[in-house]
Amino acid sequence: MADIFEKCKNFKDAKLLMKLGIYGYFQPISSAQGPEIELNGKKYIMAGSNNYLGLANDPEMKKAASEAALKYGTGSTGSRFLNGNTKAAEELEAKIAKFKGKEAALIFSAGYQMNLGVISCLLGKGDVAIVDKLDHASILDGVKLAQAEMVRFKHNDMQDLERVLSKIDESKGKLLIVDGVFSMEGDIANLPEICKLAKKYGARVVVDDAHATGILGKNGRGTCEHFGLENGEVDLVVGTCSKTFATVGGFVAGDADIIHYIRHNARSQIFSAALPPASVASISKALDLIWTDMSRKDKLWANSTRLKEGLKKAGFNIGATQTPIVPIFVGEMQDCFKMWRATFDEGIFTTPVIPPAVPPNKCMIRTTLMATHTNEQIDKIIEVFTKAGKALGIIK
Repeated sequence: MADIFEKCKNFKDAKLLMKLGIYGYFQPISSAQGPEIELNGKKYIMAGSNNYLGLANDPEMKKAASEAALKYGTGSTGSRFLNGNTKAAEELEAKIAKFKGKEAALIFSAGYQMNLGVISCLLGKGDVAIVDKLDHASILDGVKLAQAEMVRFKHNDMQDLERVLSKIDESKGKLLIVDGVFSMEGDIANLPEICKLAKKYGARVVVDDAHATGILGKNGRGTCEHFGLENGEVDLVVGTCSKTFATVGGFVAGDADIIHYIRHNARSQIFSAALPPASVASISKALDLIWTDMSRKDKLWANSTRLKEGLKKAGFNIGATQTPIVPIFVGEMQDCFKMWRATFDEGIFTTPVIPPAVPPNKCMIRTTLMATHTNEQIDKIIEVFTKAGKALGIIK
């Protein structure tokens, strides 16, 4: 008789890495997400967080969160659809819509839930989702949940995208979904050409601004502002609140009729508890800070440039990144974990990235800085990576 748990007993990959002392995941951090963190009683320079603007430990953010918790309690205790809706949530949605230049917005309890809900309620059997091969897993899972046909085009390859679009039956509904900034490689979607091709072949466009919000564009509005595409070329802008907004949640912004439809049909929103008051207040405060002070964004870019230049000078391959996401390509999985361990032992916290997030021979250490890192901390990161890279033969 088959045992559904047999695969659990046979799953030995992570245990082997633990035994070898090169397992780099689920590290128990015991401090706030700042440029330095504490782990197992030791200080580390954090070089692997999505806290890009450093707002997760900002005094104004913590004050807003604590005041909201004291006033409204610790949780919503229900879905937005029933008893979990609040005036604060609706005010936040109006603020997000204005920030993204759209008519309306809707927030979700998590970015992953947002993509599941938005994509699965817009697509159905007989429809087609067109996705970049390096799109985030939540996008792919949303398409699977919708039971729609999925066609993938080569990463940021506009010729291949047109080839894919030209083969789709004109009678089918088409949704073209791309990351604005690709979370592992750090490059930016060719949004102007994507929009042109979508219009030519009758596809609607969704851009995931998870790693672009607060970072790209003159005012940090994201990928659309970066390319000057804020006149309806992109139908929906989605994103997460766990990066520059420094808490948890997800959002979608677009035309009022589309948001109204999603509000009443996205199962991951209807059947999940609403965001707790502290998170709603945190997102709102983060928007205020991003809107009124560009110095954080400017400092993040300056810090990232310093890191990139130092790593390239040392001989590392950092790929085609165009953003503060700086991948250090190592190659084979074992070398990647050895590199992680060597830098970890020297007090640098990073994140090893292995399949299925990347191809088998393109394992990397994904590094990201914050606006609050100092030059001394950045130089230390470069120094440690250079030492480890040479010791492991990754650089000369």
